Amino acid sequence: MKRDGESSPLVSESRPGDDDDDARYSARDRDCSFWNQFQSLCPPHFGDDHRGSPNNSRISMLLLLSLALAGLISIYSVASHLNTPYLCKKDGIVLHCPHVKDPSSLWENPYSATTSWKPCAERHHGGISDILHENETNGYIFIHAEGGLNQQRIAICNAVAVAKILNATLILPVLKQDQIWKDQTRFEDIFDVDHFIDYLKDDVPIVRDIPKWFTDKSELFTSIRRTVKNIPKYASAQFYIDNVLPRIKEKKIMSIKPFVDRLGYDNVPPEINRLRCRVNYHALKFLPHIEQMADLLASRMRNQTGSPNPYMALHLRFEKGMVGLSFCDFVGTREEKVKMAEYRKKEWPRRYKNGSHLWQLALQKRKEGCCPLEPGEVAVILQAMGYPKETQIYVASGQVYGGQNRMAPLRNMFPNLVTKEELAAQAELGEFRKHVTSLAALDFLVCLKSDVFVMTHGGNFAKLIIGARRYLGHRLKSIKPDKGLMSKSFGDPYTDWAPFVEDVVVTHQTRTGLPEETFPNYDIWENPLTPCMCRA
Repeated sequence: MKRDGESSPLVSESRPGDDDDDARYSARDRDCSFWNQFQSLCPPHFGDDHRGSPNNSRISMLLLLSLALAGLISIYSVASHLNTPYLCKKDGIVLHCPHVKDPSSLWENPYSATTSWKPCAERHHGGISDILHENETNGYIFIHAEGGLNQQRIAICNAVAVAKILNATLILPVLKQDQIWKDQTRFEDIFDVDHFIDYLKDDVPIVRDIPKWFTDKSELFTSIRRTVKNIPKYASAQFYIDNVLPRIKEKKIMSIKPFVDRLGYDNVPPEINRLRCRVNYHALKFLPHIEQMADLLASRMRNQTGSPNPYMALHLRFEKGMVGLSFCDFVGTREEKVKMAEYRKKEWPRRYKNGSHLWQLALQKRKEGCCPLEPGEVAVILQAMGYPKETQIYVASGQVYGGQNRMAPLRNMFPNLVTKEELAAQAELGEFRKHVTSLAALDFLVCLKSDVFVMTHGGNFAKLIIGARRYLGHRLKSIKPDKGLMSKSFGDPYTDWAPFVEDVVVTHQTRTGLPEETFPNYDIWENPLTPCMCRA
């Protein structure tokens, strides 16, 4: 530095007309113009007698503190975003999922989806029970679980929940004979009763039979005085407290009819919904011989080719009853269409009327994606998703409408297609044929254990499978085809394969059983996330 009255050999004297230095300083001043009011933060000119005032120092410190605070907030925001559980959000009917770096896979959902949520509806060991002794409850409730296996399962879960709401003792539900399957299965023929009662003992008292002191056992379900009717669909917990509880207290034992969908989801306390999950995923266990046979079938599926491979389970809802009830139009011969019209007229005369409106109705339902997918349509979708011809597929289905002719396109495109009847010897399934419900339980478990589950239409079976796979951690893919998009694509003869494949792949990235935000009227059987799962 140049001292007063001395020259320096390192710094040349500034001379008038030295444009380079002036330009350098003026550029530096322009760059620091924002900071000129805070002189201590701007580097001084050579030769400046720079002195920072206390005022400027305080302002500088405040600015530095503000910058540091903003940085901390930014870091916290990024960290929070990284630690936020994977969750898809629904906008109308479209799902928006966060971007993930996991490579796409035909057989698994993103790893981040697996680690973001955990099941938390299980029994808490060592907790203090608030259960009352059987003699101290308000009375007994008794229900008939109607329908097929999965409808009965939902009814049982609801029965336990209602007993909890009413502080009542539950009599072991009776599985009512199904009008379609003509099956007379008892609770103990399919489920482990001891485990069911023991697992729920800290929640609800459950007894195996109607109490001995009640002598009118045969009249219980037919007696008007002891039957609660006219319960609205998806009734609230308060409705039961206001309308059912007084009658139970008066009569001490009441049957509830009908029952299958008589308890809501959004209008009951969260702990009641959590109890329903506890029943569904933990208390209701199939008998050991059913579990063992299902394990054997799943093992055979994975080793069909001699080496372990993943397998897909396909719930193909294309039975005659489902096709008829849908009132959709399907490709077929003139004779098939005439017979289906006669069948619909016989089974659903009010809806059929004279049949003149059905064609327009069928077109509208297909456009809205309300028609079951045909086997051939499913085959095209799976091929567009990228599943190879060698994919091993387990088919859970009743008798397919149209028989082998209708199944031919699917079987031609995916020849490794089997049912439980083809996987197991006739003698192995002999014991299960005594109860159709047992065969349905095998399909349920083999689908549940599959690497990928594909549904083709709605229903309790698919809903419970998808919900259980989500409860297990969202890793297992559960594909719900977008039937609206498919009907539009299949109905366009000018659709090329490449854009069709792109539409299928993009649309179904978020339809694979990922963690999905719940919303009003979204039942917990398909999405148990909010009431029954916790952030990991």
